[in-house]
Amino acid sequence: MRLLARSSRRSVTATALGALLCGAALGPLPATPASATPAARPTPAQALPAPATPVAASAATAASPTVTVPPAGSHGFPFLAAAEDLGSFGYTESEFFLSGTATSYAKYGLWTSDGRWTVRPSGTAPYKTRLLVRRPADPAKFNGTVVVEWLNVSGQIDLSPDYWFERDELLRQGYAWVGVSAQAVGVNGGLGEIKGLKGWDPARYGSLVHPGDAFAYDIFSQAGQALRAPNGPDPLGGLPVRTLLADGESQSAGFMTTYVNAVQPVSKVYDGFMVHSNSAVAAPLSGVLADTLLMPNPSRIRTDLPVPTFVVLTETDVPGAAIARQPDTDSVVHWELAGTAHGDQWAFDAGEATVRRSAGPAAPSADCAAGSAPFNDGPGHWAMNAALRHLAGWARGGPRPPSGQPLSTVLRDPATGLATGGVRLPDVTVPTRTLTGARDTTGSGVFCGLYGARDPWNGDADAWDRHDDGDPSDPSFPPTAEPVLSRLYPTHADYVGKVRAAAQRSIDAGYLLPEDATAIVAAAQASDIGG
Repeated sequence: MRLLARSSRRSVTATALGALLCGAALGPLPATPASATPAARPTPAQALPAPATPVAASAATAASPTVTVPPAGSHGFPFLAAAEDLGSFGYTESEFFLSGTATSYAKYGLWTSDGRWTVRPSGTAPYKTRLLVRRPADPAKFNGTVVVEWLNVSGQIDLSPDYWFERDELLRQGYAWVGVSAQAVGVNGGLGEIKGLKGWDPARYGSLVHPGDAFAYDIFSQAGQALRAPNGPDPLGGLPVRTLLADGESQSAGFMTTYVNAVQPVSKVYDGFMVHSNSAVAAPLSGVLADTLLMPNPSRIRTDLPVPTFVVLTETDVPGAAIARQPDTDSVVHWELAGTAHGDQWAFDAGEATVRRSAGPAAPSADCAAGSAPFNDGPGHWAMNAALRHLAGWARGGPRPPSGQPLSTVLRDPATGLATGGVRLPDVTVPTRTLTGARDTTGSGVFCGLYGARDPWNGDADAWDRHDDGDPSDPSFPPTAEPVLSRLYPTHADYVGKVRAAAQRSIDAGYLLPEDATAIVAAAQASDIGG
């Protein structure tokens, strides 16, 4: 989830945070919209094999969404259009509308924590949404893989957090990326100042129709179908699709968990899944926030699918998701990342200009108190780059990614304040600062805590160096642990050598890509650390 530093936010944050942490929709929606048509309920005599009903499978197969080109509108560019020059990377950006009839689903049979969930169709409704597409301009540069991101709406507008986390890998390796406005809040608006795409640019988006989040799952399926076999203009410009990867972060990861467990067995659209920063409980099929309480707790990933799922958790996520831990299998792998946060400085910087270009002062805000610790700037994006490359190969029949050790939810290194366990990249194995997934949120908005914190080791010179209660001078809160860098690294060459060795170990373990290791070592060489 991506937020700006500070703006008006008090009216939206409480509801949005609840959705972010439980992976549910933002507010109640009608179970069956007025425009929807209920499906016939199976009778007990109609024995339905797991994991999907024949009726549901038939409906998904028959869906043939229509692709059209949107009008220019009053802004002249799509909402969330990249602020950076994608052409300098050999990429183009375009937008398409997707329309058709979507199916909603309801539970069928008993749902348990193993994720082997069966559904039945419960209704249909017309819809019209949008796809935001970034792809290589030169077909020869396309690597055959499309990452389809379920856009996050916790901030009450469409946001693309995993595009920002994975940006470097996407652009340098020739992926296509497609952001799907799967949820009603993104299209129709919610509690924020911007009333969805339709409110932001009625001339461009006024014709969009979203019947509610109960239909979001099938809308996401139909987006994937349209990328493989478009009915109308090809959103990918004729690029030959080899692999479709579904991707969701935070609130979207809650929906992704339910999609993997309940809808993928019906749709069979996607070749692999990235579930990033999910919680212990999956999103409900209904799209109604209160129905999260009816979901299995914990909600684990089913292990009987022929396609892979990669679950990546940050330090921020692990305390709330640990109850859903499960052993890795041939189809499910988990990483828990030490020294990382749910949102961080990298994702903030990667997306800030884009969000400001579209949302301006109405963008959602982290709203951290003045003088509080800066955002975590740890290795989350490096790990996501590696995870994405692993998943793409795995989905094409390549080797399963390496497993990761679990993070401790109790113990931290008393000398550094760093977490113990987990996937450990050079930022935490050759540390220069304390990186955490949590932070003191005294005087801050509720989103602030999702960005973690970093504490430079500078002799406790910062106001936030006390685990304070809002008063940095309070003697009852001792300073945080801060090693002396010159003792850890007697010379600059010593520091650089340790970073280089740690980077190589991470490459060998499969947690870091060689390109990113080069950047990490170059940053160490350019620093003044050591001596």
